[in-house]
Amino acid sequence: MIITDILRQNNALYPEKAALIERTPATGRRTQITWSDFYGQSVQTANALQAKGVKKGDKVVQLMTNCLEWLPIYFGVLYTGAWIVPLNFRFESDKIRLCTVTAEAKIFIFGPEFVDRLEEIRQELSQFVELWIYTEPENDCPDWACSFKQFICEADRLTPPDVEITPEDDAALYFTSGTTGTPKAVLHTHRALRHACDVENDHHRQTHDDVFLCIPPLYHTGAKMHWMGSFLVGGKCVLLNGVKSEWIIEAVSEEKCTIVWLLVPWAHDIVIAIDSGQIKPADYNLSQWRLMHIGAQPVPPSLILNWRKHFPGQDYDTNYGLTESSGPGCVHLGVENADRIGPVGLPGYGWQARIVDKQGSQLPFGETGELIVKGPGVMKAYYKDPEATAKTIKDGWLFTGDMARYDKDGFIWLVDRKKDVIIYGGENIFPVEIENFFLKHEKIRDIAVIGVPDERLGEIPTGIISLKPNTMMCEQDVLDFQSKLPRYKQLKKIFFGDVPRNPTGKIEKPRLRRIYAEDKRKSMDLLLK
Repeated sequence: MIITDILRQNNALYPEKAALIERTPATGRRTQITWSDFYGQSVQTANALQAKGVKKGDKVVQLMTNCLEWLPIYFGVLYTGAWIVPLNFRFESDKIRLCTVTAEAKIFIFGPEFVDRLEEIRQELSQFVELWIYTEPENDCPDWACSFKQFICEADRLTPPDVEITPEDDAALYFTSGTTGTPKAVLHTHRALRHACDVENDHHRQTHDDVFLCIPPLYHTGAKMHWMGSFLVGGKCVLLNGVKSEWIIEAVSEEKCTIVWLLVPWAHDIVIAIDSGQIKPADYNLSQWRLMHIGAQPVPPSLILNWRKHFPGQDYDTNYGLTESSGPGCVHLGVENADRIGPVGLPGYGWQARIVDKQGSQLPFGETGELIVKGPGVMKAYYKDPEATAKTIKDGWLFTGDMARYDKDGFIWLVDRKKDVIIYGGENIFPVEIENFFLKHEKIRDIAVIGVPDERLGEIPTGIISLKPNTMMCEQDVLDFQSKLPRYKQLKKIFFGDVPRNPTGKIEKPRLRRIYAEDKRKSMDLLLK
């Protein structure tokens, strides 16, 4: 059974049950569709695409913010045997152009937020894109595009195209977030997408009665692959447009959500809101909320300790994955190990994991090396980049670029990204260790630690600190607090400012390096002479 078969099955078993609910608290809008609607819209999209000449192996770009139409369109493309190419909705015109050219996309489906960005580049893309499809009402449709409603109006909603699709067929081209440079095109097969369903359901035991709250962007493998555990059993999903702490708690209460996947910044904000009295959990119906799981970046132990004080009876899990592993779950803690605060866990369902040195030899516990994983969810390739593929996949093992270590019980601890390691006077410094230390401070909301070039020492550890509301800190406060750190790990430059994160919660460190490596403004220089 491939992933589109699951949608057909849900339509047969639960046709009138709610499949997707969209909530937009800023406007008070709430809409929903049933499994019958979901299936019908997907089939209709597929048949309309096929009528326009879309065939197996073609590429269809999807550039949309989260909405009820997002997933039916995604599955509609998969039904044709074409590749779905979801793009990051924060990409500017140059990256949209790069991704579309790399994919050689035949069809481009987009929402109203992107008209101006596409106007800048559509002529350059005309050699590939044969049809632009606009998802909003006809009266707003640009004259160079076709409205989605018009596009699907005559297509059959009952029978999907007769296209033979096997698990080994190519299905999706995902572009990485670009936090370490130019986005890479990651090619996944139908087998990998289906395995994501099985992994998530094995880890979190979703049933048809569970309600999953989805907040992150659907273009990213993290949010969608976590949802797939509920998709496998026809469970309801709530799409929340907005990340305010009150909106998240209200959605859990009013929609009776049982499972919520959070990014680290959102969990931080909820804890801060509860601590300040802005949110009073007793005012909400949260008793059915059985699982909070978290990932997309190393999770500060202090955050989980604080979370569990407020939600003591709730299951907790942390998950590790990357776009190249078809999303989260290749390593996960497991709710049965929730008392172990800090590690990301053990190999996930169907996965193997090792920590190796530069020669590829497995390391003993306590030593830091690169995490590599192997399983059915490993990408097929970096599309059109055989050199990068050969460097990343060796004998079926995916070299993640993440530094990790084993503890004495065999649990895996993330240390940092290989590219983020700071080399200070010959010493390797892992920024996450310093970030986790500072996040214990009661006034610090967020922190990013980067290496800034230094002629004498190579790089110096530099901190950008964001404070909690209505708090103040000075440089001496930072000095006093970090005195407990080993001297070589102490920050040598400090800035107070915003810590930018991408839609999946990862700190945008390349952006910070560009800003602060070149920043000529006065900063506190703590270098010891």
